Amino acid sequence: MRGEFYQQLTNDLETARAEGLFKEERIITSAQQADITVADGSHVINFCANNYLGLANHPDLIAAAKAGMDSHGFG
Repeated sequence: MRGEFYQQLTNDLETARAEGLFKEERIITSAQQADITVADGSHVINFCANNYLGLANHPDLIAAAKAGMDSHGFG
């Protein structure tokens, strides 16, 4: 029974690949930011993180966050 289950999974995965429905994870080779580089050298927008707009590295946002923590604390 276990072998049948694994065979069914294998068949389903092969079907998904053949139909172009299988998702391959990209390997990120650069720092996490709005624009990243993946293993094949392509530059793509990083929608797999919450920083796809690049705001986490924006100097005004960093300064505002620091000012808020300096005045109100954190934790």
